[in-house]
Amino acid sequence: MDVTGKRMNKKERAKERREKRHEEISRLRTIPYSDHQRWWSAETIAVVTGGNRGIGFEITRQLALHGLTVILTSRDTVAGEEATKILLEQGLKVVFHQLDIVDHKSIDIFCAWVKEKYGGIDILINNAGVSHNTGSENSVECAEKVINTNYYATKNMTKAVIPLMRSSAEGARVVMVSSRLGRLNGRRNRIADVDLRRQLEEVESEDIIDFTMNKFLEQVKDGSWVIGGWPQNNTDYSLSKLAVNAYTRLMARILSERPEGQKIYVNCCCPGWVKTAMTGWAGITPPEEGADTPVWLALLPGQSVSGKFFAERREINF
Repeated sequence: MDVTGKRMNKKERAKERREKRHEEISRLRTIPYSDHQRWWSAETIAVVTGGNRGIGFEITRQLALHGLTVILTSRDTVAGEEATKILLEQGLKVVFHQLDIVDHKSIDIFCAWVKEKYGGIDILINNAGVSHNTGSENSVECAEKVINTNYYATKNMTKAVIPLMRSSAEGARVVMVSSRLGRLNGRRNRIADVDLRRQLEEVESEDIIDFTMNKFLEQVKDGSWVIGGWPQNNTDYSLSKLAVNAYTRLMARILSERPEGQKIYVNCCCPGWVKTAMTGWAGITPPEEGADTPVWLALLPGQSVSGKFFAERREINF
């Protein structure tokens, strides 16, 4: 068999594995949680950023279908209110509040409202994000916006909400919607600097994450990013999600020191290449499936896992 034939067989086997896993996930989604697994109630409060469309909308819908109260947030008030109206018409317990995670004042206003209305929250799904490349494009024209939104704004939102997370025997949960493109040690599309990869893997503070993002943005400005050893596929988006993944591990380690009854579990996940506006509708995974792992992580009974990366309900390597 020639090399081309071997590659085709490898692709076909990979496709078969994906299809089999998707069938398994579809089956698992039809199995309802038993009463002893359902640690949540209608009083459980979940917040979903970027919940007005795509994966965020579907995460909101699925959480509400499980009986939680979900706060759907959106930068665009009109879009958020329209999305919320659709879910309310389905009899779901969904509340809307405007939130732009890039805006510190918007975060402060939101957190003050949550504290006054609910006293706190139990689940945060960091879903809001942007990408300005589709297909094989790899422009870094909007790199600063992508890094600021996907990493820095997500970090700021997480820090602001942590003090609002309510104590419980099951622990509060933070789920970062990330991407396999941000894998640190993937065979392809990874940072070439081995020492930098090691520092990000052993991440001891957010300084090394910030340093990496700033170094990349500086090279974008002077044009040297092309030879900087950065991922070559969707570079700015990949690095923003690499930062989110590293921050997930860091926060999980910091929060692990909290006593029983006050635990906060932080994990990240890849929803897959989902057919949404962000992918130019070119994705192969429907939003219903893309939302499954974030929802599964948020509701996991007997939660004890933290600082891990998941896809299709399975742990994967960073």
